[in-house]
Amino acid sequence: MFGQKKPKGLKIIIVGCGRVGETLCAQLSQEGHDITVIDKNAKRVKEITELYDIMGCVGNGASFGVQKEAGITDASLIIAVTESDELNLLCCTVAKRVAGCSAIARVRNPDYGKETEYLREKLGLAMIINPELEATREMVRVLCLPSALEIDTFAHGQAEHIKVKVKKSSMLDGLSVAKLDENTENILVCAVERDGEVHIPKGDFELRAGDIMSFVAPRKAVKAFFKKMGSNFHQVKNTIIVGGGNSGYYLAKQLLNIGVNVKIIEKDFERCEQLGNIFPNAIIINGDGTDEDLLREEGIETCESFVPLTGSDEENILLTLFAKKVTDENAKVITKINRITFSDVIDGLDLGSVLYPRYITSEAITAYVRAKSASRSNSIETLSYMFEHRVEAIEFNVENDRKKLTGIPLMNLNLKKDILIAFINRKGQIIIPKGSDCILPGDTVMIVTTHTGFADIKDILD
Repeated sequence: MFGQKKPKGLKIIIVGCGRVGETLCAQLSQEGHDITVIDKNAKRVKEITELYDIMGCVGNGASFGVQKEAGITDASLIIAVTESDELNLLCCTVAKRVAGCSAIARVRNPDYGKETEYLREKLGLAMIINPELEATREMVRVLCLPSALEIDTFAHGQAEHIKVKVKKSSMLDGLSVAKLDENTENILVCAVERDGEVHIPKGDFELRAGDIMSFVAPRKAVKAFFKKMGSNFHQVKNTIIVGGGNSGYYLAKQLLNIGVNVKIIEKDFERCEQLGNIFPNAIIINGDGTDEDLLREEGIETCESFVPLTGSDEENILLTLFAKKVTDENAKVITKINRITFSDVIDGLDLGSVLYPRYITSEAITAYVRAKSASRSNSIETLSYMFEHRVEAIEFNVENDRKKLTGIPLMNLNLKKDILIAFINRKGQIIIPKGSDCILPGDTVMIVTTHTGFADIKDILD
């Protein structure tokens, strides 16, 4: 056993010290929970426990003896994120049988895709999460609205939180937030990043070219906003995907379902044959997707979108830069990054839309943990991070007993500093609120804040 025990919030066991496991350790330990990691790699366990000042056990996470050593009998939650789907499910099953704690498993294999809900229900798991699938769903949303850098959905898809870059040619350049509110309907600017600093802007804040702006709007109002701004709001017609692994499979399947022409470049001949059988309407190319001549031959210079999904972050980044150069930045390019953590360097490269599957996993699990720690399993509907975790967007459920919040005009609420109430979802109707609007029991409410760790809607009050 590594580390020194420090009594904290929930007792959580994380099995697997890979990229996702470490991301969870960083986030959940920062939020004050008592974390113990399990992994077969003693060196890796030692590194993680020293880095985050948590506990660690070396061994097989599916072994009851190892789980018992890690403290499973008094744990509130076990999270299994090893490289093996089967091991993750087994870890959770053992924990549920011997301790009855909540359990979350990462399952990535497409073979389990249609069985996820069945497995979750039959094994009694709180959550089964597939980072690659969730990442490709976000990719599809961005490819349907190419002017956006990122798109997160809230209110069961009825509201969208979108990040864009303000360009010199845009009418947003030089426009104040108040003027933008006057000239558009159902749009609320949530946060702006400028020169590495993040602002929760007031009405007199003036947007400038180069700013990264996030805004929230009802889903039906988004395309009208982009049209008014003179930005591209049309879904891409075709895409080139480099890499035919799980991510390539998930992305191709979703794009073909919405009528996008798909071309996949994959090195492995047997995998190409499999993909050809699965996707008869796609073009499958057996070749090296990092070969410049091959990319030109397959039409990279004229494609509308390009998504490198190789197993190497470095290759994905270089392919993105190459695509932006040879298409004169006309193609929508998405970069998936699994491992690299040099965010300042990545931001400076202007890669366009950048997705981190490990953060998507962390967001979903952190939302569950916060709700559980608040003793309200349904207090958080959705949680999303922005601007390298410096800003949180959280959708809360509003219970009947929140009398200090409900029925009171927003202008009269004593809110903490740097909190923005972005929308109120009332029975499926998205309200972009004004000062005279009130929150009512049964609503869900999205807030945007630079604070961290909010677990209940009441936390926004000062």
